[in-house]
Amino acid sequence: MSIDPYYDVRAFHSFVQETVHDLGPAPEQPLVKAAVAVVIKNPFAGQWVEDLSPLTGPSASIGTELGERALALLGGRPAESYGKGGIAGLAGEQEHVVACVTTVFGNALRDAVGGGKAWISSATKTAAAGTTIDIPLAYKDEVYVRSHYDAITVALPDAPRPDELVIIAAVATGGRVNARVGGMTVADVLAGTN
Repeated sequence: MSIDPYYDVRAFHSFVQETVHDLGPAPEQPLVKAAVAVVIKNPFAGQWVEDLSPLTGPSASIGTELGERALALLGGRPAESYGKGGIAGLAGEQEHVVACVTTVFGNALRDAVGGGKAWISSATKTAAAGTTIDIPLAYKDEVYVRSHYDAITVALPDAPRPDELVIIAAVATGGRVNARVGGMTVADVLAGTN
């Protein structure tokens, strides 16, 4: 584990969803979506703190660790989509999670999953343990590729505890199975016609 020791890590949770078929024609390869969550102690739980930079500063280490773990769950296939997010326990605030998934985290996540030019879609909230969160996914090189607008749902039965943060990175091997509502395509991006 290469997460900065500033973060007190309690657990990791991994999620994989493999879609082989969805009503219409089966894809050439199954769509694999994966997410990895880390549960850390929230050093600012129960208190107002103006400067959240201590959470942001070392967050590249979380982006790298979660990105590498999520990419490994794709079984050797490259990541085409990515997303990020998290949940603050009820003694914390949403801004504590946001401080952990800013550009510092995002740039490290990008590098860990094989690059990407697009900004990384994100969702954060404050909630009790067991609450679900949909981590949005979008094409890693152009956010306007409609076929890749998707999400993976994550829930941790025992997290976040009130004084914890759950930080999540997600990846996918492609867009939605049988996507067919038009818009910019991956082929458009690769051909430079966007």
